Amino acid sequence: MFDKSLEIPIGSDHGGFDLKQFLVEKLHTEGYNIKDLGTGSIESVDYPDFIHPVAKLIQDGKNKFGIIICGSGQGASMTANKYPNVRAGLCWDVEQARLTRLHNNANIISLPGRFVSFDLALEMVKTFLNTEFEGGRHILRINKISKTL
Repeated sequence: MFDKSLEIPIGSDHGGFDLKQFLVEKLHTEGYNIKDLGTGSIESVDYPDFIHPVAKLIQDGKNKFGIIICGSGQGASMTANKYPNVRAGLCWDVEQARLTRLHNNANIISLPGRFVSFDLALEMVKTFLNTEFEGGRHILRINKISKTL
């Protein structure tokens, strides 16, 4: 079970703002320690400006897990995955959220703010946070992710 006292940074662009606000409120209500890194409105912004700070906290080991959101989730995921110690998984359903932790030891969940319901996103985040990495054969595969040919 996830230790709710651990701080979880969350960041989004304007396309994910409404979903971010919902998640921050709901997760706080359920006792999670959420650190909102913005954006603060639906005004158009550049998603990397809000994804880089989340990814850097994970990269530097200051936080174990993070949540990132943009309209499609793709740009947010691409940005976060530039960091060698980050494994951001784009999730569209609960099973993906479970498997990205179980098999890939992902440390950031990326959500498509314009394509999933708020309730589904909340369920995905809670599943992601509460799923343990399976280890075993998956460790060898994960170690190959940052390897270049």
